Amino acid sequence: MQDITSLEMLENLKREEDALLVLFGGRACNVCHSIKPKLIELIEAQYPKIKMVYVDCHDVTDVCAQEGVFTLPTLQIFFTGQRFIEEVRSFSLQKVMQEIERPYQLLFEG
Repeated sequence: MQDITSLEMLENLKREEDALLVLFGGRACNVCHSIKPKLIELIEAQYPKIKMVYVDCHDVTDVCAQEGVFTLPTLQIFFTGQRFIEEVRSFSLQKVMQEIERPYQLLFEG
């Protein structure tokens, strides 16, 4: 999972990647640290064409503010530059995996 260091970097990835998962977290967010490895494992196993990135909102607060992220963790998933999924604070990783399935199949297997 690549770390985002600037808003420009995130915007470029949104434009360039067909499928992009953005996890917004922070150093003091224990939930963020617990879901990150599980999320990486699930995405790599089920949806390997999704590019994954991490935004540490304590390090790049401007990116989080610009994206409207004020609660951690926040998960955003983009397909062809459009946000399809956003989950905030407490969410089920299995539910997220199910939500990804249809747009992923249409884009990569359709």
